[in-house]
Formats: sequence, structure tokens, C-alpha cells
Amino acid sequence: MTTTRNNRPDPHGGPTGRVAPIDDAEPPAGSAAAVAEAGGAGPLPAEAGQVSEKEARQVAEAARETAWDRPSFGKELFLGRFRLDLINPWPRSDPADVARAGEFLGALGAYLDAEVDGAAIERDAHIPDEVFHGLARLGAFGMKIDRRYGGLGLSNLHYCRALMLAGSANPAISALLSAHQSIGVPQPLKMFGTPEQKQRFLPRLAAGEVSAFLLTEPDVGSDPARLATTAEPTADGTGYRLNGVKLWATNGTVATLLVVMARVPAGEGRRGGITAFVVEGDSEGITVERRNAFVGLRGLENSLTRFHDVIVPKENVIGGEGKGLKIALTTLNTGRLSLPAMCVGAGKWSLNVAREWAADRVQWGRPVGEHEAVAKKLAFIAATTYGMESMLDLCCLLADDDRNDIRIEAALVKLYASEMAWKIADELIQIRGGRGYETADSLAARGERPAAVEQLLRDLRINRIFEGSTEIMHLLIAREAVDAHLSVAGDIIDPDAGLGRKARAGARAGVFYARWLPTLAVGRGQAPRAYAEFGPLAAHLRHVERTSRKLARATFYAMSRWQGKMERKQAFLGRVVDIGAELFAMSAVCVRATAERAEHPENVELADLFCRQARLRVDELFTALWSNTDSVDVAAAKRILAGRYAALEGGVAAPPAELPWVAGWQPGPSTAEDVRRRIPPLG
Repeated sequence: MTTTRNNRPDPHGGPTGRVAPIDDAEPPAGSAAAVAEAGGAGPLPAEAGQVSEKEARQVAEAARETAWDRPSFGKELFLGRFRLDLINPWPRSDPADVARAGEFLGALGAYLDAEVDGAAIERDAHIPDEVFHGLARLGAFGMKIDRRYGGLGLSNLHYCRALMLAGSANPAISALLSAHQSIGVPQPLKMFGTPEQKQRFLPRLAAGEVSAFLLTEPDVGSDPARLATTAEPTADGTGYRLNGVKLWATNGTVATLLVVMARVPAGEGRRGGITAFVVEGDSEGITVERRNAFVGLRGLENSLTRFHDVIVPKENVIGGEGKGLKIALTTLNTGRLSLPAMCVGAGKWSLNVAREWAADRVQWGRPVGEHEAVAKKLAFIAATTYGMESMLDLCCLLADDDRNDIRIEAALVKLYASEMAWKIADELIQIRGGRGYETADSLAARGERPAAVEQLLRDLRINRIFEGSTEIMHLLIAREAVDAHLSVAGDIIDPDAGLGRKARAGARAGVFYARWLPTLAVGRGQAPRAYAEFGPLAAHLRHVERTSRKLARATFYAMSRWQGKMERKQAFLGRVVDIGAELFAMSAVCVRATAERAEHPENVELADLFCRQARLRVDELFTALWSNTDSVDVAAAKRILAGRYAALEGGVAAPPAELPWVAGWQPGPSTAEDVRRRIPPLG
């Protein structure tokens, strides 16, 4: 429970983008709302997975959470409205929650220090059974599960701090706990499960059973419209028969409970669509065919899993037929916070190594940290770690308060932290030089401190792909950022809209823009004394206010210029989102540093440093909005794909071409050995 003054109504009015609740009466067949009601997926295509680009977009659009019934700082920021009141004063956690979490975090830290050998997990690519048992005894598998079901009921803030701590022992442990609770069975059931489902499954999970989330398929990643796993209703109406193959299921080799996304065919009296099921991991017909191996997170238990005629009772449907993708995306609003938690942990670890090494290592008569080339890297690591942590803590506190819509903010911090943590790790390797490229075991064998810097780089790389790649996150956030425009003017640029719809949209747009556009001309950020209560950080907040209006003007101009073609301007949209992320980060550090300046006056310096660096990045992004090689690059890519420059590829040994880039699969029983791993019951 947190408290903050963040539930004020929007003083500007304007469209909310609200839609009818999910269980309202069925909309007319064929309408956009009907597609949404079907979970964005109707009957299985004639050839599984083959859908048009238009159909794929409809599925993605239908899966969105379209209602804006709570305020959103991020949404307002992209509209040029700097609603600082939504995040200031800095939210505070309930003292009782802080005390309970403090006890757990202390016990977790002591256990990790005394009992967990992170280097052995990396070496053996294996988290020992004893670690599973130790974490279960502490309650770590129930951190996000309510206490009434045997869990710890931690806040989002303290859950993320626990993940950060676990990841510092070995990142595979935090990935295990995160995949289990943030996207596995506990979170969807917490948000959408029935009381009976919660009572049946959550106590098992809180006690130490492991769960996994299975959506991705060999040929289905960010485009769920092509989902091919089916859930055919049984003849007696008591359940469903699952058939399909799921790829990259984190925890899939050890999970005893699964969330599986499968397509229910539409039929008479049946809406069908992509549906979420809770599936017992030991059900007949499930085969774990592979444990996948990766460049990093070597201890990850990640699977290729086949379902052949797996019977799932109808009582195990989460939220109803056709609601699967909406459930997945809504769950990710807070579920995405776990990845930046691990990125913040990586930043803190990197800062410690960089600071101690750069102070100890002497070259040319001075510690290397005093040389400007290294000093700039140290400053970037310190400032960016503070920025990432401020964004994450703010998002967690807002999520705990539950009076703000944080879908944009959570997506921004996931995007920003995964990119920045990668840059931090790269800079750390550069600071360490050859020792940064050397493994920890090799360093130790030579009698030097085993700082696993190269492992950090390998482990962090997946965060730019996990739970929405950087490219997909850019598009997802951009779609939400322009939602207010599309809700009033979308039909104007929709080629399928008739004249009547276009005329009505034109009238709505005229009213909205007549009120909105004048607000972008002048704002509080132009007043020399605005935000004076923030002391030395006030100038940065004035800059954020002015820049948010500038960003909104640029977005409006681009929409007017490109109209329906704007969705293909992915590089432009990515820059718009990156500017918004920097502005959000600047806002977070200024509010946080001001709130804690009595206890930590040094953080005002970090906030100032971060904002100065961020403003330079923002300037570069604004320049690149209109001065770039985007169109030239797209044209060149078409020629590259056509093979025009294939001769350039000569002179090297290319990967063997005997196998396809994406392996096909056929329905039917598995012919592979089952490689599932079962953790012995806790004694």
C-alpha cells in the first residue's frame, strides 16, 4: 500500500479512449469490437499460422487494454501535458509493508551469501535442487502471492528488490523467480482467476512448486495472430484437448503448473479465440523435448514443449474463452517491472566494480578513473544507474498505489533499462580492458579478484529481447502514445472507413485539436522561476515541460504529414518513444532526489548529472527525427534482400544451409526423449 497525491482528474479533458467492459453484450459480428471480444483471433486459419498483415494488426490491436480510466503520467507526457502532480510528492510505501519486506530481504540476502554458489551455477548450467528448496523455505516462490494463500504478499517495490538481490548471486535465479511469478501462473490468477482457481493453485505455488508461461511457438513470436496451438472442446463439454508445440518456455523443464495460450476454434454458441489455460505440467501427453541453451543465463531451465491430446478441464480456463492475449498483455503491465529490476542490479554491481578497479588501477602515474576517457564512463554508469533505479522505484510505487495506469511507464522502464544496462556492461568491459573479457575462473586462477564482467554482458543481452524486444516495445509504446489522436481522428486515416465515419471523425478531431493545440504553445516551463521548490533541479523540470510540448508538436506534425503511413515509420516512432523515456527518467530522478535530499544530499548531484547527460541524448534524438537516412536505409534493405550485394558475402565460411532457419513441426505424439526435470518435494 502506498500513498501519493496522484488521483486528480485530468484538467484538460479530451478523449479517454474508453471502451465497454470486457463482459458487456456481444458486439455486432465483423466489427472491430467483435474482433476484440474474440481475443483478436477467430477460427484457426486453413493453414495454421498463415494470416495477412492486416489480420495480424487487427489481432495486436484487439489485444490492447483500451480503457484509460485512471490517470497516466506517461500518456500525458506524450500529449505535451507535464502532469508532475501525478508523481510528486514521491510515493511512499506503507511502513508495515516495509518492515515485513525488510525481514524477508535480510533472510534472503543471508541465505544467498551463505548457501548459493553463483559461479557453480554458471559453470554447471544448473541451479541445484538444494537452492530450489532453500528459496521455497524462505517463501521466495510466493513473493507476489497474497498471504491468504500462503504467500508473502510483497509489494511490487520489494518484490523487485528481492529479484535484484537474487540476481546479484546469479541472474538465473532471478529469472527463475521472475518467470514463475511475474508471467507464470500466480499473476494471471491474481488478476483474472476465480476464487476456486486461486484456492486450488496458489497455495501450491507459494509452497515452492514452479510455474511457466507458454505463448511463443517455433514460428510465432511477436505476432500472435499466427498461433497454431489448438484447444478443441471435448465432445462431452467437460474440457479441451490441447495440441501444439511451445518454444522458449522459461522454467518449462521444471514447472509443474503452466499457463498455456491456445486457440479455441469458434463455433455455434462459442466465441473461440486465443485462450489462457492452467495446465498441470505432468499431464499425459506433455513432453519436454529439449532444454534450450543460451549465450547467457546458463542456469535457465528453458524448454521446447509438445502437447499431444492433453486434456484440460474447463475449470482451468483463465478469464473465459478468447481473453488470452488481453490477459497476457495486462499481466505484463506490472510483470515487465521484473526485468528492469535485474538491470538496475546489474548497474549497481557494475558501478561497484568500475569504481574500485578505476581507483586501484594506476596507469601513466594516475588511477585510470582520473583520466577523462575513463572518468566519462564512470559518470555515465553512476548517473544511469540512478536514473534506472528512480524510474523503476517510481513505477513500482505507482503500481502498488493502483490509482495510476502504468502501462506506458512500465513499458518505458523495461525498454530504457534493458538498453542502458547493456551499454553500462559494455562500458564496464572497456574500463576493465583485457580483464573485462577474461572469465572469472581464469582471473581467479591467476590470483586476481574474480569479477565476472564478461558473464554480465552475456546475461544482460537477452533483456533487449525478453518480454518484448526493443523494436516491439518502441511500437507498443508509440501506439499508446498516439492513442488520444487515434481515438478522435483514427477513422480519417483508416482506408476502410466510409465517408460517414470519416465525417464524424473530422468533427470530433476539430473539437479536440481546437482545444489541444493551443496548449502546446505556452507552458509553465517557460517561467524562469517555475518548479523553484526543486532547487538546483528546477531548470531540468522546466526543460522537461518545454520538451514534452515540443515532442507532442513533432508527433502531431508527423501524423498530419504521413497519416496512415506513419505506422511504417518505425525509426521515427522509436525516436519519439526514446525521447519520452528520457523525459520520464528526468522527471523521476528530480522528484526522487528532492524527496530524499535530507537523507541523501549526494543524490541531487546524481540527478543533476543524469539530467545533463539525458538532455544531450534528447537533443540528438530530436535532430534525428528529421535528419536521418531512414528512407535510404529502407530502399537499400530491399536491394539487400533481393541479393544485389550478395557478392559482398563471399570469402567467408557461411553457416551450413542444410537445415531451415525455423524448424517446422507436425502434430502428433512426441518421438523425443522427455527431458523434464522434477525437483524432489521439500522435506
